[in-house]
Amino acid sequence: MENTMLIELTNKKAVKLLRDLEELKLIKVLKENIAVKQKLSDKYVGSISKEEGEKLNKHIEDSRNEWDSI
Repeated sequence: MENTMLIELTNKKAVKLLRDLEELKLIKVLKENIAVKQKLSDKYVGSISKEEGEKLNKHIEDSRNEWDSI
């Protein structure tokens, strides 16, 4: 049976469980510490407050308007 899954461990105790399953020859660990590409929007969500975001958008809009008036 060829079923391959990519899982994310959310608790360090899961590593021991997986090792035990591998030792019992129930699973085979193919790779460890695989870097999964993450969308930038997911990576930085919540990094600034809503108010800071609104101020930043206002500043960008003002800068564009100033640039367009030159």
